[in-house]
Amino acid sequence: MATRFEPVGALRGTLRPPPDKSISHRAALIAAMGEGETTIEGYLDAADTRSTLAAIQTLGASVSGGDPGTGAGQGAVKRELRIRGVGMRGPQEAGIDVGNAGTLLRLLPGWLAGQETGAWTLDGDASIRRRPVDRIVEPLREMGAELSCREGRLPPLEVSGSPLRGITYEMPIASAQVKSCLLFAGLLAEGETKVIEPLSSRDHSERMLAAAGAEIQRDGQAVAVQPVGRLEIDRIVVPADFSSAAFFIVAALLVEGSDVGIDDVGLNPTRTGLIDVLKRMGAQIEVEPGGEEGGEPIGTLVARSSKLRGTEVGGAEVPLAIDELPLVALAACFAEGTTTIRDAAELRRKESDRIETVATALNALGGKVETTADGMAIEGTGGLRGGSVNAAGDHRIAMLGAVAGLASKEGVEVHGMDAAAVSYPGFEADLAALLGGGTGTS
Repeated sequence: MATRFEPVGALRGTLRPPPDKSISHRAALIAAMGEGETTIEGYLDAADTRSTLAAIQTLGASVSGGDPGTGAGQGAVKRELRIRGVGMRGPQEAGIDVGNAGTLLRLLPGWLAGQETGAWTLDGDASIRRRPVDRIVEPLREMGAELSCREGRLPPLEVSGSPLRGITYEMPIASAQVKSCLLFAGLLAEGETKVIEPLSSRDHSERMLAAAGAEIQRDGQAVAVQPVGRLEIDRIVVPADFSSAAFFIVAALLVEGSDVGIDDVGLNPTRTGLIDVLKRMGAQIEVEPGGEEGGEPIGTLVARSSKLRGTEVGGAEVPLAIDELPLVALAACFAEGTTTIRDAAELRRKESDRIETVATALNALGGKVETTADGMAIEGTGGLRGGSVNAAGDHRIAMLGAVAGLASKEGVEVHGMDAAAVSYPGFEADLAALLGGGTGTS
């Protein structure tokens, strides 16, 4: 079944996107490792984050509260979720269904691998079985972990608890998921665990672990953790998700006459590289800082329709905008000149191979995109004709197709729009609110 998105006159109004998916995953996992009860305000209620709640319950943690709200897009909010943890060494043996949650697949083994005893199997849907885990398996084995996986790199992933030793690990590719996994393992290891990144990646885990009582030290591109007997954090507040906001930012830039405000969005500098890229392309984006929420900087973004020009994206910018690079490619189709994205091989390890799926989708709509091993080159044509997009089970491709439809000449049919529920169940409702000049509150 396809969902059609027609060209529109303008998007106007304000919205608060759903809670941050990355932070929600980490909040639930760290609460489960903790002692006592943790209240999480604004936990994302979406398919991926429900998988994380189900996983920690299977491991013995209790979860209560969090009744969804009502109204346009409001089903994406869970308020006052309460989690009673099992402690650092309390997870029960179990089989874990991670669903389609790659973050859960890659973070949870760090905690389980350092248990004194026990065995766990992590598996998921057909998509997750194509997502490699070798980048966590190899360093965890260096720490003494016992793990096995299909063909040496694919789920199911089997984890047996064993004593771990701290190591210094230089990551070949910047990845917040791999870094977080090793920091979780380091909490249970003997001696210091240090992770050195080639480029900075999102730092939500470090912030939250420090708030929970872990000894975290940062030095340039290195972050180190000491073993800890217990974690305890009373309250975690989850800001609105910048990655979800990004779809409306780009839609506002591309649809003539648009003026969109995004409220209470997370502005962690390790997540907002898209803003710098778009401004370099000529985007009219205003950033209004609004203090902190749960240790994370927040604020308001205002985006207005803009004439864009091509740019180059690579190096240190890539991990700061990794989830938003498909939107850079979309914006580049409407820009003057050529845009080049490089150093982004990580995109091939997402829910889909996002280099290929983005290029296929945009070319099907009239774009001119050529792929490379680690990125793509987009020749700006001033717009897109329209047509049909297959989301390929990838939530970000589904929402990209919707935004493309609004800005296209003829409209876009998105096949598999239901994939958006992985991160943004209220996406279409919030989009409708902006098309009516109203307010969306996910």
